[in-house]
This record gives sequence, structure tokens and C-alpha cells, in this order.
Amino acid sequence: MEKYEINTETLAILSYGEERSRIIEKNNLIIINKPPIKVIDDSCKYFGSSYEGRFKGTKDLMGISHKSPIIVEETRRIIFFPTTSPRLDRCCWISLNNIDSYTKKGIDTIIKFSCGKELKIELSYGIIDNQILRATRLQSILEKRIKNS
Repeated sequence: MEKYEINTETLAILSYGEERSRIIEKNNLIIINKPPIKVIDDSCKYFGSSYEGRFKGTKDLMGISHKSPIIVEETRRIIFFPTTSPRLDRCCWISLNNIDSYTKKGIDTIIKFSCGKELKIELSYGIIDNQILRATRLQSILEKRIKNS
């Protein structure tokens, strides 16, 4: 598959080999011939911006310039956060809006989505917790701005 736009069904975008992504949706698993950052950028462009534009928006709103969460699409509140630096091949992107809970399991973290699916992330609970808190803060800022406009 060559084209994919992130939507409310998208749970995570995972690196899958070289220059490919495995996209987990509520009811589908999709392999696409693009790295995760390209899927993110293409989806941002589909919704009228770019990854770089969304990154700069987060930086202006929150002052975050490393591992920044981004608003992919604001009207449906689609917010994703990276698990590592987006420049790294192993970086995965997780949908904030679809997370139900997350727990520590050894040195890894298990993310449980609202649809019941689970995803094991090979990162510490502290790192995932920090990324979720950043994304939640971004969501709060977005909600306040929408409410006040």
C-alpha cells in the first residue's frame, strides 16, 4: 500500500523494516511502503499543514522541541506522540485519543487502547508517561483555544 491518511481509527504507526510502516487500526493492520515519519507528514499535509508546520506549532504553544507531540488534525482532535526522536528509524507514533490505559511490565510498557487492543512498547513507563503527559497538555491547550474562539 502506498497511501494512508491517519484517522480516528488509527491507534499506532510502527516502524516495520526499512522504509515501511505497520499501521494498527481498531479493526485493521496495514503495511505501507513509507517510514512512520512520512506517514505522519503525508497525513498532516492531507489536513492542510506538514509535519514541520505541526512541529513548529507545538513548539510555539508549549516550548517543546524534542519528541514533540503533534496535532495531526484539529477538528477531530487527532493528536499523536513519538516514542523516540522522530529522526530515528525505530520511532513509533501513538494516538493519544485512543489510549485507555498504560502499565509497566518489566522494563517495557503496555498500552491498552479503548478498543481493547494492547501494544507492548520497549520503552520505560517513565518515558511513555512523559510523552502522554505532553500530548495531554497539548490537547488541553487545543481544547481551550477551540472553546475560546
